[in-house]
Amino acid sequence: MDIADYFTRISYNGAYKNLDLETLTAILQHHIRAVPFENLSIHCGETIELDLEPIYDKIVRKKRGGWCMENNHLLSWVLKTLGYDTTMLAAKVYIPEENAYSHYANHLLLKVVLDGKAYIVDGGFGMDYQMWQPMELISGKDQPQVPGIFHFMEDKGIWYFEKIKRKQYNPKQSRSNSDHLEKKARRKIYLFTLEPQEIENFRSLNVHLQTSPDSLFVIKSICSLQTPDGLWALVGWTLTKVKYNYKENMDLLETTTLTDEEVEKTLQDKFGIMLDRKLVPVNSSRLSLAYFIG
Repeated sequence: MDIADYFTRISYNGAYKNLDLETLTAILQHHIRAVPFENLSIHCGETIELDLEPIYDKIVRKKRGGWCMENNHLLSWVLKTLGYDTTMLAAKVYIPEENAYSHYANHLLLKVVLDGKAYIVDGGFGMDYQMWQPMELISGKDQPQVPGIFHFMEDKGIWYFEKIKRKQYNPKQSRSNSDHLEKKARRKIYLFTLEPQEIENFRSLNVHLQTSPDSLFVIKSICSLQTPDGLWALVGWTLTKVKYNYKENMDLLETTTLTDEEVEKTLQDKFGIMLDRKLVPVNSSRLSLAYFIG
């Protein structure tokens, strides 16, 4: 594995010798704009592996994406190789339909310490809840970014990650969903503690999420990629383009339903993904697209 090849993969040509926030931010932003958040392996007969070498081969050499355990495991290797004080953490993702957080840890994220300050770095959440910059680990402070206003709240050692969303406008709908969002603009994303984790702690989760009939990743094929002003998302056959803040306090959403043939071409054109095996798109759960974009 070669750090230079990783930088080529994410099209990063900047300096990286200085271990500072500016460099950390640049690496994260290049990563999320080059490496999709996706679970397509599940839907084309492949097994998602957690060892670093297969992840590197998949993302760097084959130019694929991955889910949180792949993206953030690779990102952890990159940051540690460069000399950053990096720790894996585990989170429980919020489930809107149940109005509760997951009963078990189901997300991997990173903590990085710079000059005595702790930051959360998460390059593997995807969709419109993806942070674009490392977030200072401080409770109660709004941290505005292009996707929206993120913040943490801490209570008895548990950290809650939330986002304040903008109104949204979809030209295909008779009106925007701004009334709904105004009532529920603050969205819960996940909770976590600062207990250090190792990749071995995620192995059973990695198997469960790609095999359980109840797993969201089994019943939906998902691919998203951040862009300079928003993101692309493909869930099943539905392609969504998001442009953040296209008008004051409003995001633009444009959706298109694709055919099977268009799905394959779109993965190549919009996400830079060429699959080795035939993809079978899936979107068969009670969760609507609003779970991801909304």
